Amino acid sequence: MPPATGEIAKKLRGAGLRPTRQRLDLAGLLFASGDRHVSAESLHGEAQAARLPVSLATVYNTLNQFTAAGLLREVAIEGNRSYFDTNTSNHFHYFLEDKGQLVDIGSERVEVFGLPALPEGTRIDRIDVIVRLKRG
Repeated sequence: MPPATGEIAKKLRGAGLRPTRQRLDLAGLLFASGDRHVSAESLHGEAQAARLPVSLATVYNTLNQFTAAGLLREVAIEGNRSYFDTNTSNHFHYFLEDKGQLVDIGSERVEVFGLPALPEGTRIDRIDVIVRLKRG
């Protein structure tokens, strides 16, 4: 069941964002069906299909605002290709190159070891692992 507008507005306010109509509309699409990965273009397509009056630039801006507020996690695949993940927990991904699709890998299945010493005054925020898959 999709989250109610009131729940979405509360989530946005809790993240320090004003619940504007466009943010509410896009958040409704993003968080309506559980954890998922979207590109700005795919979310814009969903918005158009739902007859929501938002530009692609607005979608990009909103995704970046949601990411900065901690509501989304950006997964950069290539320099100009990013996906936005509604699951902000520590987890990893398969990238299906032929489909252009991200699939979650449970963090309990991946071990990262042998990292070099960290520069003084730093700590690991997170480690991104993307396993690229091709057919055949």
